[in-house]
This record gives sequence, C-alpha cells and structure tokens, in this order.
Amino acid sequence: MDLRIFTEPQQGADYDTLLTVARATEDLGFDAFFRSDHYLHMGSVTGLPGPTDAWITLAGLARETRRIRLGTLMTAATFRLPGVLAIQVAQVDRMSGGRVELGLGAAWYEAEHTAYGIPFPKERFGRLEEQLAVVTGLWGTETGRTFSHEGKYYRLVDSPALPKPAQPRVPILIGGLGATRTPRLAARYADEFNVPFASPADTERQFDRVRAAAEEAGRSADDLVYSNALVVCVGKDDAEVVRRAAAIGRDVDELKENGLAGSPAEVVDKIGRYADLGCSRVYLQILDLHDLDHLELISSRVQTQLR
Repeated sequence: MDLRIFTEPQQGADYDTLLTVARATEDLGFDAFFRSDHYLHMGSVTGLPGPTDAWITLAGLARETRRIRLGTLMTAATFRLPGVLAIQVAQVDRMSGGRVELGLGAAWYEAEHTAYGIPFPKERFGRLEEQLAVVTGLWGTETGRTFSHEGKYYRLVDSPALPKPAQPRVPILIGGLGATRTPRLAARYADEFNVPFASPADTERQFDRVRAAAEEAGRSADDLVYSNALVVCVGKDDAEVVRRAAAIGRDVDELKENGLAGSPAEVVDKIGRYADLGCSRVYLQILDLHDLDHLELISSRVQTQLR
C-alpha cells in the first residue's frame, strides 16, 4: 500500500509551508506529495496568506526534493489551455527528473472562477475529454513531427509538440463518482483511477464500474492503479485524536465515519478495508500543515504496518 500526502493549500498555506511538508513527506518515507488545484478557500477559514498556483508550487518542489512523486488532485481543466498545460507539466517533469503525475478533472468550484475571472462553462466534461486528447496527443507525438487537433473546444495546427516530459509516459489520474462518462474516460486515458472521500461501499461500486469500462475498451482492468483520497486524523490516544480533529474543525465521530481517524490500529484496519476492494494507494488529506508530528506518527505507526 502506497501512502501519499495530499494537501489543500487554498485553505491557507504559503510556499515555504508546502516546502516544509514536502520535505517531511520525503524524509518520512511517504511515496508522494500531492496538492489540490484551487484558488479560493472553502468553509470558514480565511485562506490567508492567499492561494498558491499548483504547477508553480510543484516546479519549486521539483528542484527541492529528490525522491517523492509530485502531482495534483486534480488540476482544473478550466484553468489552463491544454497546449499550455502540456508544456507546463512536461517542463516540471523534466525539472524533477521524471517524478510528475497529472491528475486532471473537469473543475466544480464555481465561486473561485467568479472570484478570479475564470470562465466556468457548462460543457466542462466535454472540455476535459478534449483536453486529455490534446495533452496526451502532444506528448505522444514523435519528435520531429507535428500534432494537429480539430475539436469542438480546441484547435491546434501543426504544433511542434514540444517539450517532451522526462518520463516516457507521465501517469494520468482521473477520478470521481460519475456512473458512466467518468469510467469510460478513465478506461481510455487513465493510468490511475481515484475515488475521493467515499465509503468502502461507494468505492467498491465505482471501482467495479471502472474495471468493467476498461474491459469493454479492450484494456485489462488490472492495467490501472486504483486509489482513494481520504482525510486523516490519527492520535496516540483519544485525547490527541480529539485535539487534532478540533484543529481542523471536524468532529471525531464524523471523521471516523467518512475518513481515516482514531488510533494507528484503527486507521490501519480501515485502510485494510479499502485494500480488500483493490485499492493499492491512499492519498492522506492533511489539513493542518503545521502539525508535522502528525506526519511522523502516521509514518512510524501506520505506514510501517502497511509495507
């Protein structure tokens, strides 16, 4: 089971804080550091000092880490044109020595689009599908040849399709709980399918849909990595769990129901329930980025039992 650290910087974190967490992620033996791609805070927090851009952040971390994978859950397709996104991700992949992964989603948070003057079109899923075709098409074009695309939303003519990523193939992550279009899109483009913040029952249902879609598309269902993203709140004792839950404005019982919360043994047991469904990777949503002792506890008392 791979454990990855997943952060939500729009809730209030500057680059230095993210760098500290990324270095701790690397030092403590976690597999990867991922971040959301949002420009506006959610809930009652202030979001101070303000948002950081996902790919600018990852470019910095690419030069200041050495081992961990780096990526997004999920880059918003509305934020960037697909040709520009392909250049950005390829450049960061080269800056990292080939450690980047691209999670790409349709975008859902209309308020942040309004706040920063970003169009929020109704046809977002169709745009996502076309973005995936363009980004993978640009990367997959043989050097020296050109790439063209005539779509409903994007048109590229004789693109040199450069630069290329360092990796032969940048892993593509697709996620969500959509019953039909999402599994089909994953079957066509994804290396990994992620179920965000869902129960074991909902996870099983969605994994089964994606497996069926992959087989229907002529792929082996086992070609994909299956993963979950879950909020985490671990404590050595009940008092520490309560303190950490309060620090992120959550109720312990709710966290135990909807995430990974409690003692290390409780969290290991619940991760095991997801593993039984075929999950081989968990993105641990860390909401208090200043509590590095939390990461150390997860590393020493949870991660060590899952390897």
